[in-house]
Amino acid sequence: MQADDFGFGTQIRKSPYFDATVRWGAQGYSVYNHMYIPRDFGDPEQNFWNLVNDAILCDVAVERQVEITGPDAAKFTQLLTCRDLSKMAVGQCKYILITNADGGILNDPILLRLAENHFWISLADSDILLWAQGVAVNSGLDVTISEPDVSPLQLQGPKSGLIMQELFGESIWDLKYYWLREVELDGIPLIISRTGWSSELGYELYLRDGTCGDALWERIMAAGMAHGLKPGHTSTIRRIEGGMLSYHADADAETNPYELGFDRLVNLDMDADFIGKAALRRIQKEGVSRKQIGLILEGDPLNGPNTSFWRIKKDGEVIGKVTSAVYSPRLKQNIALAIVDVAHANLGATVQVVNRSGVVNEEGAVDAIIVDRPFYDPKKSIAAA
Repeated sequence: MQADDFGFGTQIRKSPYFDATVRWGAQGYSVYNHMYIPRDFGDPEQNFWNLVNDAILCDVAVERQVEITGPDAAKFTQLLTCRDLSKMAVGQCKYILITNADGGILNDPILLRLAENHFWISLADSDILLWAQGVAVNSGLDVTISEPDVSPLQLQGPKSGLIMQELFGESIWDLKYYWLREVELDGIPLIISRTGWSSELGYELYLRDGTCGDALWERIMAAGMAHGLKPGHTSTIRRIEGGMLSYHADADAETNPYELGFDRLVNLDMDADFIGKAALRRIQKEGVSRKQIGLILEGDPLNGPNTSFWRIKKDGEVIGKVTSAVYSPRLKQNIALAIVDVAHANLGATVQVVNRSGVVNEEGAVDAIIVDRPFYDPKKSIAAA
């Protein structure tokens, strides 16, 4: 297959790694942040096992960066998020929520602090560049908001550390979980961080020169061959096992942090103001009407993830929806993230999931058990090791 065989049009951007991913066997793409993202390197179950047993290299250049610089960069960045950034050090990364005036989640990115007044917001799938530029217009703060020439790769899996050692030397083992470092590799400028969307040991390599994408991809693959490195794509199986959100599926602008159990990411007591603070204070006081849960679905293994929201019923009444579902070959269970009316969010309760097989009538209903999530390694000990 040739790179030109993929044709959504010129309005969909290609990453610096696009030709390399085609060359290394990518068979299908979807669109994320107005860019192509590889979604198919063959059997998704094999991709999962490659990830959890060895390592995979993923083109995630779709994680666009919103760069915030200027004298008021720190103050402005705090305005965007409900998480307290007052103790965030230069060189640190944080998982944050960007909220609107109603307390709804607009994005759940990783924030990187490169310098005292230099931040990157590494995005999930929504247009936060436009949001941040709009907020800046009326903020009265001295900031510059832009999208830099930065394109991340994810190197994830238990052998990713050994591959990084091949590339950068033994000092890489000193890089702590959710911290970053500025480096060069064969003259290629990079930021590397101990982060990733896999719940496994992993690193992200932020390329700072798009002309070097092909060279960087090939250099990493060459270093990883002896360690079983395979080209891959972000694993739906592993991210659902880890309870990781996919924006637009498990969260959107109508979802607030408390519904997802993200109380720890909301600090209403800090002196700094942020967009949505009043709304989130009200929601905290009044409580939520729905809550995210985990589900174990009965029945035959699912043939791939859900492509629509499946209704959840209790005693014939619709009480919520399945947002992400997949079969886990490791757990040998159908697992799902869902959101339900809070009165029905009871661990151990049985509910019915309608249309889990994609049928159009009630005959598709199966029983499901409400469980806690994450489904695997709930303390994130693998990723944080």
